[in-house]
Amino acid sequence: MPDPAVPPTPPVRLSALLAREDLALRRIAGPDDPAAVVHWVHTSEMADPYPYLLGGELLLTAGVHIPEAAGSGTYFDDYVSRIVAAGGAALGFGVAPVHDTVPRALVAACETYGLPLLEVPPQTTFSGVARAVWQLMAQARLAELRRVTEAQQSLTAAASRPDPVPSVLRQLAQRLGGRAVLYGPEGAEIAGAGRNPGEEAGAALAGLAGVVRPTGGGPGAPHPTAAGGPGGGPPHPTSATDTVAGTHLAAYALGAGHGFVLGVATPERAPGDHTVASVAAVLLSLLTGEQQSGTGAARSSALVRLLLGAPPEEVAPLLGGRRWVVVHARPDGQGPADAVAASALGAALGSALVDPAGDVVRVLVPADRAPDPLPGWTLGVSAAAAPEDWPAADTQAARALARARATRTPLLRHGPRPALADLVPPDEAAAHARALLSPVTAHPALTETLRTWLSLHGSWDRTAVALSVHRNTVRQRVARCAALLETDLDDPDVRMELWFALRHI
Repeated sequence: MPDPAVPPTPPVRLSALLAREDLALRRIAGPDDPAAVVHWVHTSEMADPYPYLLGGELLLTAGVHIPEAAGSGTYFDDYVSRIVAAGGAALGFGVAPVHDTVPRALVAACETYGLPLLEVPPQTTFSGVARAVWQLMAQARLAELRRVTEAQQSLTAAASRPDPVPSVLRQLAQRLGGRAVLYGPEGAEIAGAGRNPGEEAGAALAGLAGVVRPTGGGPGAPHPTAAGGPGGGPPHPTSATDTVAGTHLAAYALGAGHGFVLGVATPERAPGDHTVASVAAVLLSLLTGEQQSGTGAARSSALVRLLLGAPPEEVAPLLGGRRWVVVHARPDGQGPADAVAASALGAALGSALVDPAGDVVRVLVPADRAPDPLPGWTLGVSAAAAPEDWPAADTQAARALARARATRTPLLRHGPRPALADLVPPDEAAAHARALLSPVTAHPALTETLRTWLSLHGSWDRTAVALSVHRNTVRQRVARCAALLETDLDDPDVRMELWFALRHI
């Protein structure tokens, strides 16, 4: 997880702040480190600012806290050492109105403790320095976002080429200015692109890949900074970083779970590098997962066979099962789900067979993967069905979703069970249903409203929610049904007979 003490914006190089002519800042003590950065600005006139610093600050002071005899004692040494101990990045001293010059003892203390000391001229306000830092941060953030966006577009385009894996690696190496390597399940380098980082760094990168590979690293593997995943016991790292011979190394376990690893070696670690590498890792996960598991080829084969006339029951085994459930899902928020959310839903349900059409996302799931409630979604689940019964299962899922939304239930399953209706032969039951309901079956909206209203025990409000119409519309349709059927819908016997009939049309 990110350190909460570090702001989400990129840091500002101290050299960039010194280069601002409008500030006229001047470094008068401390190391001239081009890599020195500032995370934020803080103003304090405390003699001991340590308790109020998080680290990475440019601390600004006008010297109000400095006693008259400070130069003859250890005051400045104590003051500077406490700033360094707190992780302060630099100290800015404002000349005027309290001091005409920066105290020599303060300059000496900053030299001793290696703290950059900046002279702030009288015409430069502390708020002006802070504003300049925020402006530089905003510029750096914008540049980082632009860089990441451009890299994402180029990596995606590379993934669509005829040689997608080498193309993605070449593009990644170019964007990061280093080397990108794809390691196979056995640890061998399958493909690579970019400048060779050297023998020592190359060997260390291969070892780092062993750390994040599902089988784990072997003896002699480096001790990286790792990010773990969920699970019992010690979390298994999904990414790791290290630095060897001045080269920054990173390894990412690809999400398909087949042991492929992306390794990256760069001469420096720039803002946005991790995001760019993560985009490449996602693309390579899709590419290696489809290639290794064959699920993509199986789905393509199934689609071709269906289009060429093969019956669904012959195609279903290619997709992963013989009995399936249909899931209808709607997001709890406003508006339909987008393609990304629909794909994430399919992944959570364990199926890639997703149809994000309209307001409802439909997912075909093997029957042995019983769906569970998912936060942010309302689900309707059909009974397990063979491929030839998928249309009926689709209807079951739609009705289960309608009832789930009406009753505010996260997940509702269609659960057929033996009933009295099973005692009547299906042909006779269907003939009776057609005869009884013929006045309303010519109007699908009336039929579905009557079915939903009866299933929700005559609730106007719940029926309105389930059908996504106004409650007055429900009242009008039900009244119209009663008139066409010439019956009293308040009579429980009538309701029972109508419900029996509706189950057979």
